[in-house]
Amino acid sequence: MIEYILFFVGIAFLLKGADFLVDGASSLAKRAGVSTLVIGLTIVAFGTSMPELVVNVLAALAGNSEIAFGNIVGSNIANILLILGVTASITSLKVQRSTTWKEIPFSLLAALVLLVFSIVFITDKFVLDSIFRFEGIILLLFFTIFLYYIIEMAKKDRANKKKEDLEIKTLPYSKSAFFILIGLFGLYLGGKWVVDGAVTFAQFLGVSDYFISLTIIALGTSLPELVTSIKAALKRDIDMAVGNVVGSNIFNIFWILGITAIINPIKIPASALFDLVFLLAISFVFFMFMFIGKRHELERWQGFSFVIMYVAYISYLIIRS
Repeated sequence: MIEYILFFVGIAFLLKGADFLVDGASSLAKRAGVSTLVIGLTIVAFGTSMPELVVNVLAALAGNSEIAFGNIVGSNIANILLILGVTASITSLKVQRSTTWKEIPFSLLAALVLLVFSIVFITDKFVLDSIFRFEGIILLLFFTIFLYYIIEMAKKDRANKKKEDLEIKTLPYSKSAFFILIGLFGLYLGGKWVVDGAVTFAQFLGVSDYFISLTIIALGTSLPELVTSIKAALKRDIDMAVGNVVGSNIFNIFWILGITAIINPIKIPASALFDLVFLLAISFVFFMFMFIGKRHELERWQGFSFVIMYVAYISYLIIRS
């Protein structure tokens, strides 16, 4: 019984740990003279991906690649269908031209690379295999390219932008250090409880670790993106609402899976082919929606259709398990 309680407490620790870490690190960066915009594109962006990273690193160290892989695939599917779907259902999302032609295609590329790295061609057919360490290095190289792009974009925005919208509190050094330590402790403890609890859940329900990570863990670790996007949509900060999701999907595959594969090669679950193809398909649908109806806009009906697709996908997973 205690393992189930700790599983959900662990998710809460992951989320609050990420918040504390971001607040402490952002304050130190602000004191060091780093611009608010760059902090937003780096520390805050990394912070919202920390729950996925911690869960994956701990799962990789424990040799449980199913949890590591399912967490990322499930999070990315939830980001597009659930988070963008719910957000677009609240208000239509007008997407910048640069996001349509650069960031969204880059997230589509990430899904394609993940599919290619996950399969091999043996005796006239494609089968799922593993993501090896050298492929993890390649994923990190892709991430380096993306990081260079957002830093260059930050420089251009800083030159053109008169006012920085992201508010960062400047805390005393001691409080910043305390927040960072508490954040790291919360992330570690939360991640350990989530991984251990997922294994217990799977054993009790008679399903695979992959199913639990694809659903419950993926939803739990995607909560920061969900909250951020809904808040941004309510404030009509559309760039933040869309960029948060697209950036997270790129981070998850190129950065988090890259690090995970380097720590321990990721064995792909036998049932993952459909999920990988589905992720690639909905990434492509998201891109095509930018040209259906109002150009460069995710309309409310498209948001509703994303939510319906997510419900159908979860229903399929339950039947499949």
